[in-house]
This record gives sequence, C-alpha cells and structure tokens, in this order.
Amino acid sequence: MDRRRFLATGLAAGAAAATLSSSSKAQNQSPPSKFRLKYAPHLGMFPTMAGGSLEDKIKALSGLGFRAIFDNGLADKSAQDQQTIAQGLQEQNMDLGPFIAYADFKVASFVTRDKEIRDMLKKKMFQAVETAKRTNAKWSLVVPGRYDQQMEWDYQTANVIDNLKFCTEIFEAAGLIMVLEPLNPWDHPGLFLTKIPQAYNICRAVNSPCCKIVDDLYHQQITEGNLIPNIDRAWDEIASFHLGDNPGRKEPTTGEINFRNIFKHLHEKNYQDVLCMEHGHSQSGKEGEQALLQAYRYCDDF
Repeated sequence: MDRRRFLATGLAAGAAAATLSSSSKAQNQSPPSKFRLKYAPHLGMFPTMAGGSLEDKIKALSGLGFRAIFDNGLADKSAQDQQTIAQGLQEQNMDLGPFIAYADFKVASFVTRDKEIRDMLKKKMFQAVETAKRTNAKWSLVVPGRYDQQMEWDYQTANVIDNLKFCTEIFEAAGLIMVLEPLNPWDHPGLFLTKIPQAYNICRAVNSPCCKIVDDLYHQQITEGNLIPNIDRAWDEIASFHLGDNPGRKEPTTGEINFRNIFKHLHEKNYQDVLCMEHGHSQSGKEGEQALLQAYRYCDDF
C-alpha cells in the first residue's frame, strides 16, 4: 500500500471511530431528571427548545424534565385541540394546571345580584365543565371581577359568596375545583379580590371542597409579602400556585423572592399539585429559554 492510500485509509478509520465514540456517548447520556415539583410552563414558553405541534411541544417539555403544563386560554381552544392536549399529557404522564373559567377585569360581576350577570356566570361555568371533561382538568380559575364603588364592601362580599356558591354547585356536580385568584391592585386596580386572607375568608364562607385558592406568588409579594406564613395560614384552602418573580414578573432568581426556599417549604408540606409558570423571560431567544430552565433547576435543587 502506497503512502497516500495508507493515510486515506487511516483517516477514514479514525473518523469512523470518532463517530462511533460520539454516538456511544450520546446513547449513554441519560435524559434530564424530572423536577421534584410540578412546575408547569405554557406550551409556548420554550419555542426553540419545545416547538412544533401540540404533541411535539408536550413531549419536548416532558423531555426537559417538566411534569405538568398550564394553559390559561384552554377553554377558548377548539375541542379537537383540547383533546389533542389531553392525549399528549396522558402519554407523557403529565398534569394540567388551572385554566380560566372567568376573569373579566372590567366588570363588577360577582359583587352584584344582577340576574343577567348570574346567567352569564352560569354559561361560563358550564363551558368550563365541558372543557374539563375533554381535557381531564382538575381545576378552573375564577377572578371575581371589579368592586362596586357605590356599594358597602360587606354587601359586596356577601354577594360574591352567594355567586360563588351558585357557581360551585355546578362545579361540584362535575368534580371540578374552582380556584380563586387574588391579584395585586397596582397591576390591576379596581378588582375585588386582592389578598390571600380575604380569599381564605371567602372560601371558608362558601364551604365547599370545590372552592379553593390559587396563590399567585408574584401578585402576593407585591400586595402583602409574608409569603410562607400566608401559605401556612391558608394552607387548607390553597389548591394551586402561580409563579413569577418581582419586580419584572420573570423567572425565579431574577427578583426578590426566594423561590428555592418556597419550593423547599412546599415539598416539605408534601405539596403534590401544579405550580403554573405564569411569567416571562429575562432574556430573549434560546439563551433566555436556557436561562429560565437553569433557574428552575437551581431552585428545585433544595
């Protein structure tokens, strides 16, 4: 064999060996471990790392270690898309966080005794029930709307409780849990429900296993702080959480909330349900997606 053929043969053999070695390493690399808690991104949160069809997105999010998703606008999706999401979650053994049943920030609704409002709420609740049947959802979210500046606060509270009892009866028959969301009055001025103690008091008055609280830690850090003590005091009435750091409403570690301690606390309390990642990215593009993922890996390593 001449020198030229010898070198060519040697280089080809070396390239083949390198390819086999690389392939072997890739096959031996284990996928990312599942997160300890059920942090739930929405389906558009990782457009480059988890893009494609609905099925592809769900599969990719599972591959990143997530055990749940959330979709606020699930009730507005087509029945076919809802069923596709349900099938994808079932195949990946993932949970579905609360979707919105009613959240009109412009209308004084639950605080009234208006018959047209009651009829509208009835329609919304039955729509939520149908969505839950198609998607196997356990929770649906309600924001009780604006307060009335021309009515005594206690009368408004009584009306909210009565309207929630009416809506909860519809949910109870379907085995669906309503979660009430307090929102901070700076981002959303004029809303009736703003604090965890207020929501706790209302849930106790409604007195139903199907009327609970979603504790949005971003909103409550702004409104009242004292996050862990309020979690403990309202624990019996909390069914779910929303996440977002403050200021900025971006991923954990970008603001002042110690999410690592909060996640550790929830794990110690044996919290088994969903934490919806209702926030943005601190950086754009794929780098932003990677930074978000790394932030959750850090906070989940408690």
